[in-house]
Amino acid sequence: MNSTYKAAAGILAILALSACVEGTGSSSGGSSSSMPTAAEQACLRDVTRTTNNGDVVLLSSEFSQAGTQVIVGVGEQRARWSCIGYSDGTTADITSLTNEGTL
Repeated sequence: MNSTYKAAAGILAILALSACVEGTGSSSGGSSSSMPTAAEQACLRDVTRTTNNGDVVLLSSEFSQAGTQVIVGVGEQRARWSCIGYSDGTTADITSLTNEGTL
Protein backbone atom coordinates (compact mmCIF):
# COMPACT_ATOMS: atom_id res chain seq x y z
CA MET A 1 0.00 0.00 0.00
CA ASN A 2 2.96 2.32 0.70
CA SER A 3 4.10 2.10 -2.95
CA THR A 4 0.57 2.99 -4.09
CA TYR A 5 0.71 6.22 -2.05
CA LYS A 6 4.16 7.05 -3.46
CA ALA A 7 2.94 6.49 -7.02
CA ALA A 8 -0.16 8.61 -6.43
CA ALA A 9 1.93 11.37 -4.86
CA GLY A 10 4.31 11.30 -7.84
CA ILE A 11 1.45 11.59 -10.31
CA LEU A 12 -0.07 14.49 -8.37
CA ALA A 13 3.29 16.26 -8.28
CA ILE A 14 3.68 15.92 -12.06
CA LEU A 15 0.15 17.21 -12.65
CA ALA A 16 0.73 20.15 -10.32
CA LEU A 17 3.96 21.10 -12.10
CA SER A 18 2.42 20.76 -15.54
CA ALA A 19 -0.21 23.33 -14.52
CA CYS A 20 2.61 25.86 -14.01
CA VAL A 21 3.63 25.85 -17.67
CA GLU A 22 2.42 28.97 -19.49
CA GLY A 23 0.77 28.42 -22.85
CA THR A 24 1.97 30.36 -25.90
CA GLY A 25 -1.53 31.15 -27.14
CA SER A 26 -2.42 33.55 -24.34
CA SER A 27 -1.61 37.19 -23.73
CA SER A 28 2.01 37.67 -22.89
CA GLY A 29 1.49 40.83 -20.88
CA GLY A 30 5.08 41.75 -21.62
CA SER A 31 6.37 39.89 -18.59
CA SER A 32 7.30 36.62 -20.24
CA SER A 33 11.01 35.90 -20.51
CA SER A 34 10.60 33.74 -23.62
CA MET A 35 11.72 34.87 -27.05
CA PRO A 36 9.13 36.75 -29.12
CA THR A 37 7.36 34.76 -31.81
CA ALA A 38 7.96 35.50 -35.50
CA ALA A 39 4.75 37.55 -35.59
CA GLU A 40 5.77 39.55 -32.51
CA GLN A 41 9.27 40.15 -33.92
CA ALA A 42 7.76 41.34 -37.20
CA CYS A 43 5.57 43.85 -35.37
CA LEU A 44 8.48 45.10 -33.26
CA ARG A 45 10.53 45.57 -36.45
CA ASP A 46 7.79 47.34 -38.42
CA VAL A 47 6.63 49.58 -35.56
CA THR A 48 10.28 50.63 -35.17
CA ARG A 49 10.36 51.52 -38.88
CA THR A 50 7.00 53.30 -38.80
CA THR A 51 7.82 55.42 -35.74
CA ASN A 52 11.51 55.87 -36.57
CA ASN A 53 12.18 55.02 -32.91
CA GLY A 54 14.26 52.00 -31.89
CA ASP A 55 13.10 52.12 -28.26
CA VAL A 56 10.30 49.53 -28.52
CA VAL A 57 9.05 46.85 -26.15
CA LEU A 58 6.49 44.09 -26.46
CA LEU A 59 3.62 44.95 -24.11
CA SER A 60 1.21 42.16 -25.02
CA SER A 61 0.04 39.84 -27.75
CA GLU A 62 -3.00 37.74 -28.46
CA PHE A 63 -2.65 34.82 -30.87
CA SER A 64 -5.32 33.96 -33.40
CA GLN A 65 -5.16 31.92 -36.59
CA ALA A 66 -6.06 35.05 -38.55
CA GLY A 67 -3.01 36.89 -37.17
CA THR A 68 -1.45 37.84 -33.85
CA GLN A 69 -2.64 41.12 -32.32
CA VAL A 70 0.50 42.75 -30.87
CA ILE A 71 0.69 45.83 -28.63
CA VAL A 72 4.07 47.57 -28.71
CA GLY A 73 5.31 50.31 -26.37
CA VAL A 74 7.37 53.04 -28.07
CA GLY A 75 9.77 55.52 -26.49
CA GLU A 76 10.29 56.44 -22.86
CA GLN A 77 6.57 56.97 -22.33
CA ARG A 78 5.79 53.56 -23.90
CA ALA A 79 3.22 55.04 -26.28
CA ARG A 80 1.01 52.13 -27.31
CA TRP A 81 0.95 50.95 -30.92
CA SER A 82 -1.14 48.13 -32.33
CA CYS A 83 -0.02 45.74 -35.06
CA ILE A 84 -1.24 42.51 -36.64
CA GLY A 85 1.69 40.12 -37.12
CA TYR A 86 1.82 36.93 -39.14
CA SER A 87 4.09 33.91 -38.75
CA ASP A 88 5.61 34.53 -42.20
CA GLY A 89 7.09 37.83 -40.95
CA THR A 90 4.59 40.20 -42.54
CA THR A 91 2.48 42.76 -40.69
CA ALA A 92 -0.66 44.82 -41.20
CA ASP A 93 -2.67 47.61 -39.56
CA ILE A 94 0.13 49.36 -37.66
CA THR A 95 -1.77 51.99 -35.69
CA SER A 96 -1.02 54.37 -32.84
CA LEU A 97 -3.32 53.84 -29.86
CA THR A 98 -2.27 57.17 -28.33
CA ASN A 99 -4.63 60.13 -28.46
CA GLU A 100 -2.37 62.20 -30.69
CA GLY A 101 -4.57 65.26 -30.26
CA THR A 102 -3.24 65.65 -26.72
CA LEU A 103 0.44 65.40 -27.62
